[in-house]
Amino acid sequence: MTAAESVETELSLAAGRVRGRLESGVAVFRGIPYAQPPVGALRFAAPRPAAGWAGVRDAGEFGPPCPQAAVPNEIGRPVGDRDGDGAARADDWLTVNVWSPALPGTDRAARLPVMVWIHGGAYMSGTAGDPGYDGGRLARDGGVVVVTLNYRIGVEGFAWIEGAPANRGLLDQVAALEWVRDNITAFGGDPGRVTVFGESAGAGSIAALLVMERAAGLFSRAIAQSVPGTYFSPGLAADLSAAIAAELGPDVRPTVAELAAVAPARLVTAGEAVARTMPAREDRWGAVARTAVPYSPVVDGDVLPRAPWEALADGAARDVELIVGHNRDEYRLFSAMAGQLGQVTEEQARAVLRAFGPVADSAAAYRAAHPDADAERLHELVFSDWLFRMPSLHLARAHADGGGTVRCYELTWPAPAMGGALGACHALDVPLTFGNLTGRLATMLMGEEPPAAAEALSARFRAEWTAFAAGRTEWAPYDPKQPRVLVLDGAANAVTDYPEEASRLLWEAHRFAPLPLPATG
Repeated sequence: MTAAESVETELSLAAGRVRGRLESGVAVFRGIPYAQPPVGALRFAAPRPAAGWAGVRDAGEFGPPCPQAAVPNEIGRPVGDRDGDGAARADDWLTVNVWSPALPGTDRAARLPVMVWIHGGAYMSGTAGDPGYDGGRLARDGGVVVVTLNYRIGVEGFAWIEGAPANRGLLDQVAALEWVRDNITAFGGDPGRVTVFGESAGAGSIAALLVMERAAGLFSRAIAQSVPGTYFSPGLAADLSAAIAAELGPDVRPTVAELAAVAPARLVTAGEAVARTMPAREDRWGAVARTAVPYSPVVDGDVLPRAPWEALADGAARDVELIVGHNRDEYRLFSAMAGQLGQVTEEQARAVLRAFGPVADSAAAYRAAHPDADAERLHELVFSDWLFRMPSLHLARAHADGGGTVRCYELTWPAPAMGGALGACHALDVPLTFGNLTGRLATMLMGEEPPAAAEALSARFRAEWTAFAAGRTEWAPYDPKQPRVLVLDGAANAVTDYPEEASRLLWEAHRFAPLPLPATG
């Protein structure tokens, strides 16, 4: 980046002035707090609006993410208060970043569509500062204002803690959307045209936001990419949290009084310890134990009143337009990461078919529906269907049944890396969505030099998503009675009959209810 491409620019927000950068024709502001640091007296509390500051706050660096395994532990160390000039502090976990092609001081009256990204990471990892989520290209090419945000994850954001509100990570997301409503006009964005979009846990968060009263009116469109079907009942969430607390000591309970004195890094370690034991504790926690993910949104009856599929079918968000979809080979990424490619046995396939299958004899049903599938393919299919594919499809059906407008897609273009062995796996859509085709995730999936087909498909993704945000979609809505979806195959990229009809029929009567604690039903 040349000096001419990194000119500083300032603007005024509700909390004070911020200094950003002009980078390749886009105004970029990073690390702006939308809520107070959730530490000290605010540990495990609902988010509070960010305090104002005097002077000009520099917005050149991303804010630190919530403590997690992949992030240095020093981000959770005690620090002093923010300086008077708004300098960042190490526990500013709740920040937003903005990319705007409407340059401050010139085009702020443009009122561009706004796209707010919620990152994934199994509700236990991830950060908006990941280079893969850089919004510059999406903003510049699509003529939209892009916002990304950090929110509380792991124990801080999703563990069931006595004395604390449930789903604190979701409440953070609502607070960030309220910040967008109150401030985005300064960046040239239209607070009346906000689209939330996200992948994996980000998509699961969006499904929850759709039916949360606290989020009503904060966005008019949503894009949910690979929606996970795992929402916890209070009983399951409480038992998992009790197991995490027990890692800190045999008498430690998951209460605000006891956990608030524990350093965030220790809670991360305790959560990781429980995650490692989960696959061996299916009798205690049910099928979710096989995911080794101890966090999910909790259907608590307050913050999240009902499971998204149930509430949407009753019309909870009928005024919000929705795109929802999945990748064809979702679970293959996890199989590859676990070293299971080419290693799955008949016994392993039967075990997951019993654990996840939607009907009484799922092993026989899947074999009949997919007669050419070997054990490894059946293992992958039922994992993909239970975890992402069918929850996504059912979300589309529920929204349509509730009177909402929804469009559905499936990504079938295979990732080029490893000779195509990963297929159209989980997370492949992320670099395609942002157009960032280099970097850690993109290189893992596409190789050091992404092929021209990747660039072309990314252009289609970005064109579809930004057109939707602008209200210009020409793609036909989804009809559950005649399921047709946009198949993004890198060639025709056309609306066709749903390719996974065999799985759709198997799961037709299934309901994605909150997961119970098996001991209590």
